[in-house]
Formats: sequence, structure tokens, C-alpha cells
Amino acid sequence: MQLSPRKLNMFLAWRLPAAFWCGVRVKSISESTCIASVTHRWINQNPFQSMYFAVQAMAAELTTGALVMAEIQRKKMPISMLVLNNKATYTKKATGKITFTCQQGTAIATLIDEVVQSGEGKTIWLQSVGVDQQGEVVSVMDFEWTLKLKSK
Repeated sequence: MQLSPRKLNMFLAWRLPAAFWCGVRVKSISESTCIASVTHRWINQNPFQSMYFAVQAMAAELTTGALVMAEIQRKKMPISMLVLNNKATYTKKATGKITFTCQQGTAIATLIDEVVQSGEGKTIWLQSVGVDQQGEVVSVMDFEWTLKLKSK
């Protein structure tokens, strides 16, 4: 079963309802890129009339995690995944529709091959960049994912 935006958005509604209710939605996913968006609304704003940082983090993490999930699914291997660390830089107020993009699917595929071949856990830093409707960067988020083969 290949992951699609529809399947990932259904996953959000069922398993990550906070992200779903805040308006986070996957727009596209391929082997190399995942794009998600979220629109500033009353339910996801902070007291300063912009998008709450945690909502931006949910959308950004989703783009990185969805690429990892998709590659694990393609490899058909029992691999666990977990966020180990994260860093974020906010450069502008997030208002309107914010689109987050991660383009590191190739690096994920390479790392998962290494995990399978070595049998050892590995980590990878993945980046998601959020831009507003004018194309200006509002936030850059990095997530360190740890991947390892599940014990039998």
C-alpha cells in the first residue's frame, strides 16, 4: 500500500487529532518530497494573532515523518522510528496559508538501506521549510529521527 495524501490525512484524523483539528493537511508526497500546509485560523493562533509555534512544528514534523514512513513501507522491513531532537528557527509571523516542504527522501532511503545492512540503529536530521503565500520563509525546522530494526 503506497501512502497518499488522502491516506495520510485520514491517519491524522484517527491517530493525531490535534494536528487534524488545527488544519494540518498533507498536499503531496513522492519518493523525494512531502508537502503539507496549514492555514492560520482562530483555533491555531497564539495571543499575537499569528500561528502558534507548535502547530507549525506539527506540520513540519509531518513532512519529515511521512517520508520516513513511506520509505519504511517501501522496504517492507520492521523498522522503528522516533524523533530524538528538534531545532526551529522562526523568521516571520506565520499568517495565512503556510506550506511546509521536506525534500530529503533520497537521504532517507540511503539511511534505511544502511540500517538494514548493518542491523544498527542510525539517526538522520531532516529539515522542513515553511513558507507563506508570498513565498517568504516563516520557519525552518529540523528533526533528528532515530531508526532501528525492531527486535523479533
